Parts: sequence; structure tokens; C-alpha cells
Amino acid sequence: MFLGGAILAMLPAMPLASAPLAPDEKGALAVSQAALGRQIDDHRFIDSAGNSVRLSDFRGKPLVVNLIYTACIRSCPVIVQTLADAVTDAQGAVDQGSFNVITIGFDAGADTPDRMASFARTQGIDLPDWRFLSSDGRTIEKLAEQLGFVYFASAQGFQHLSQISVLDSEGRLYRQIYGENFPTPFLVEPLKDLVFGRNASATSIAGLVNRLRLFCTLYDPAAQRYRFDYSVFIGFFIGLAALTAVGSILVRNLWRRRHDLQLSIRH
Repeated sequence: MFLGGAILAMLPAMPLASAPLAPDEKGALAVSQAALGRQIDDHRFIDSAGNSVRLSDFRGKPLVVNLIYTACIRSCPVIVQTLADAVTDAQGAVDQGSFNVITIGFDAGADTPDRMASFARTQGIDLPDWRFLSSDGRTIEKLAEQLGFVYFASAQGFQHLSQISVLDSEGRLYRQIYGENFPTPFLVEPLKDLVFGRNASATSIAGLVNRLRLFCTLYDPAAQRYRFDYSVFIGFFIGLAALTAVGSILVRNLWRRRHDLQLSIRH
């Protein structure tokens, strides 16, 4: 069952003896939005291979964080499949290896490393730089609080916000993405901002190239994928060539004027 356009999702699980009342969607979204800009602590996890992982291991690149519940048979698989499609497009738009993805099981007692590994296999997720993680209950609660991820037990299992969080390279919460079937640009555009640096300086060659890639990598709704728009790229260099030519003419005219002035002074 889904509430408010599949933003709040109810996931089937074993009934619990007691459960809090469900929050309204507006309140859950307010909590989520209030978390933007927050520095996320260096929490510790175990990956699906049994290795210890800390959030700081992912610093230096943007990080996409997805919280799921492995016993879910409806909303979480849909969210993960939508995310997989968006990640595939993002890896083409901003380069594979330029960001990381982690999926974390928020039902700490059940979402063991083995269960997370099984969930990844069932969903067919085998993309590079994407890891499935588990942790203890206190860590999950603290992480969820910092991310503004609203979830809690109900008589039918769990209710939770359908949310994906994007962290910047220093571990600050940069963007929230909502819904099960979110449009691909909702993920790719913030990653472009973070990887290429929308506000970065274009004075260096690397900065100039990244600025070009930022504005020339566009989403094609018909093909439902990102492509590099060469017309923008070509237009930029035509404009640059024109400016160079105009500048050359101005410099030449200035030189001639100075030369003629020097000759007139001599005579």
C-alpha cells in the first residue's frame, strides 16, 4: 500500500505487538528537507562480503545513499530498479567511477550481509561502485535521523519515506530524491553539479573542460538517456574562434595606431 503518490511506502513484514501512528506525508517531507546541508557522521557498516566499511571510505566522491528493507516485495525493489537505471545513465553522463552508491538495510535485525547479498542478486544489481551494507540498530537509527529518512514499524511491517539521498564529496547531504519511479535527471543533474562543479572556476583547462561537459551533457527524453550535445560544444568553439579573431583585429589596429603615432612624432 502506498500513501501520497508512493512517497510514503508500507512494506509487508511480520506483525508487531505495538506500533506508532503513521506520520503524514507533509511532515515526513519536512523532516527530510530539513536535513539538507547536514554533515553525515562516519558510520560503520559491514558489506555483503563481510568487510568492514566506513562512510569516510567513500569521501572524495559524491555518494548516493539508498535505504531499503530486504523483506519488501513491492516498493523497495521498484526503487532499486529505478535507481539502477538512473545510475547506469549517470555513469555514462559523468564517467564511471566518479561517484559511489550504497544500499543500506534499515531492518537491522533481519538485513544481514547475507540477506543484502541475496537482495542484490535477486534485483540483478552488479554495477561497479555500488555496495550493499548492513549495520546495527543504533547506527541505522542515527544515520536515518541525519539523512531525514522517516521510517517506523507499523502493524503491517514498516512505513518509510521513498527517498534517495545524494551526499557531496565531503559527506554533506546535497539533494533528496523522492518516489519509486523518479525521472533519471533527478539523480544525474545533482551528480553533474557535484562532479563537474557548476560553480567551479573555468580558468584552468580542466575547469573549462568540466564546464563544457556540464552544459553539453543533456538528457534526451525521446531516447530516455543522456547524450553529449556536440552542437553546444561546436557553438562554443565557433564563438571562441570569433572572439579570438575580433581580439586579433583589435590588437592589430591598436599596434598600427601606436606605430603611426610614433612615426608622426619622429617627423
